[in-house]
Amino acid sequence: MNWREIIIDPEVLAGKPIIKGTRISVEFIVDLLGRGWSIERILKEYDHLKRDDIQACLACAGQVLKSERVYLFPEKGAAGADISQ
Repeated sequence: MNWREIIIDPEVLAGKPIIKGTRISVEFIVDLLGRGWSIERILKEYDHLKRDDIQACLACAGQVLKSERVYLFPEKGAAGADISQ
């Protein structure tokens, strides 16, 4: 996917990835979707956004998660680590 819609500008939101031409972060869009907002609702509430902007946010978030390295340090006696905290 071409991420032309996603930029990083140190002068906007402390350099978080944002949708180009806005102050809306990738994090914010992913959070809305995680809270159950539909793409249609986001587009209605933020009518200056396009469906491609939302898809670019998801692609960006997916790429960040793919490149992240996680090292779990389970508590003594625990069978696994709980990441829900």
